[in-house]
Amino acid sequence: MVIRAEPIAPFEYQLSDDTGRRPAHVFADVELLAAISHDHSLQQLLNVTALPGVYGPVFGMPDMHEGYGFPVGGVAATALPDGAISPGGIGFDINCGVRLLATDLDRAGFEPMRERVVHEISRAIPSGYGRGGRLVLDADVLARVLERGCHELVEKLGAGTRDDLDVIEAGGALAGADPSAVSDRAIARGRDQLGTLGGGNHFLEIDVVDTVFDDAAADRLGLHPQQITVLIHTGSRGLGHQVCTDYLRVMDEAQERYGIELPDRQLACTPLSSPEGKRYLAAMRAAANFAFANRQLIAHRVREVFARLFGTRQALRLVYDVGHNTAKLERHGARELCVHRKGATRAFGPSSLELPVRYRGLGQPVFIPGSMGTASYVLLGTDEAEARSFASVCHGAGRVLSRGAAKRQVTGHELRKSLEQRGITVRCPSNTELAEEAPEAYKDIDRVVDVVAGAGLARKIARLIPIGVVKG
Repeated sequence: MVIRAEPIAPFEYQLSDDTGRRPAHVFADVELLAAISHDHSLQQLLNVTALPGVYGPVFGMPDMHEGYGFPVGGVAATALPDGAISPGGIGFDINCGVRLLATDLDRAGFEPMRERVVHEISRAIPSGYGRGGRLVLDADVLARVLERGCHELVEKLGAGTRDDLDVIEAGGALAGADPSAVSDRAIARGRDQLGTLGGGNHFLEIDVVDTVFDDAAADRLGLHPQQITVLIHTGSRGLGHQVCTDYLRVMDEAQERYGIELPDRQLACTPLSSPEGKRYLAAMRAAANFAFANRQLIAHRVREVFARLFGTRQALRLVYDVGHNTAKLERHGARELCVHRKGATRAFGPSSLELPVRYRGLGQPVFIPGSMGTASYVLLGTDEAEARSFASVCHGAGRVLSRGAAKRQVTGHELRKSLEQRGITVRCPSNTELAEEAPEAYKDIDRVVDVVAGAGLARKIARLIPIGVVKG
């Protein structure tokens, strides 16, 4: 089937095909659109428009690439009460997200300790596929984590402070989570995974603030040139994966009862008002709370390392924590919508009342990370993004090579050597896993961020470059 892409605004294209369904929009430039066209993600995005109750356009972000059902980097809103909710529109790694911590150290003062810090963090935080951690939760504690997210970590386990909760999306816990909606298999997979990175593109980076684009805004965020920061990217691990797996099966079996026909079985869904939809939403929120808590505990372990090596003055202030694989009930204009963001992060503007008090009038912090050897960006959401993308932006650079293709082009040993020659200390469980996430496997992060800024979805505040990486 021929897919047509017509430019309709700076860095925005409208997609259509011959099915007669509503169009989709993609934020890209010519080069990124060509890269996105190499897989099936454009067709997947158009397929999403067939979901019952879709409201307005569906959107593809400049990092978009092929995923399960929805493309990664896809955004779709469905109208309450009977619009669809689709696990494929959230993804397997529910509430995978990014957290930024700021230190009081500059590069010159940190550099002599770089190797030791990265080594100690790699010892404190397990990484790799299937790896568990040193904390094994009993059923009651895990249920409270699923219900209360970071609040349980801060109040009962002493991992962090109440100041942290003020700068985590949704205060570190999505309301309406129901641990009883999470299967025993998912619970079993999550019991020992709190405080672990996992595998794939998950990472913990020590970064240097390389460039500041807006001095006043950076100052509000507590960022300045040559400052050492820590970026954490991980999610709900095996627990979230199992929740998605469980409810894909449930919805695949149930949707015929609701008269739902879709162009792709991977888009399996039911109405939000249905028992299956309500139960999935409750389970998804529980998995999201596990992910918030996971990043909270990892941050706590990082703080412990810095305190041990640099003294207790190194508290590592939390700048913000935001997820990018969720479905959330939000009001946009006059409508309450369920906004699916798969591989996309929210980006509320300065006027949003959803923002923490300290960021009101500034905009929501947005983090777009690179991949080991490339830069990462701190941005702020804009009010314009509300009208243009349901207040959404991309979550990274986006793959251009599959993991298999990356391994055929790059050897982990040579990549490790290359990164270390550039002053980037790397810890990863295996050279194979390292090669899968080589910088060459991803789109140009600078180009992706320029599209985001050029389209008015977010504005650039600071550019970070890595000097230490613990890779999942």
